[in-house]
Amino acid sequence: MTPLDIAHGINRIANTGGPMSRTRREVISSTLLGNEERAIRCPRIVRLGIEFPNADPVDLLTQMLAEEGFASPEDLRDEFEIPGQRLIARPHTRNRGVVDIFYDARRDILWQALMLGLCSAQLYDPARPVLWTQTALKRRLELFDPAGFYA
Repeated sequence: MTPLDIAHGINRIANTGGPMSRTRREVISSTLLGNEERAIRCPRIVRLGIEFPNADPVDLLTQMLAEEGFASPEDLRDEFEIPGQRLIARPHTRNRGVVDIFYDARRDILWQALMLGLCSAQLYDPARPVLWTQTALKRRLELFDPAGFYA
């Protein structure tokens, strides 16, 4: 199987060198992310997510931004403290760390929206522009510091 096959999701059966009765399938699951106790550390910094029940996230946050006196999502950079280095992002499904657009404090919601606007699906980058799209704002992410990986 070539890397191109893997990228396109093509499965191939390969000869393992033995009879079919000796083949097996194993799921390997391991991660360095969230590890704070071993020599290689990538601690979790924060969980992000905003709950938008039956509402357009861009419209709601744009309205909230205007009501709070901000002209654009970029203006939030001056209001909130954010990590200054790139972080690794990974999706999560937990409710812990998620704020609700209708019930939680506006400052918490706007901070989360700022952070999500600075994230792609795999990376938080404070140097990128703040992009509020439906996809970005509906993500639930955990952010990890990769600095311990290179120690």
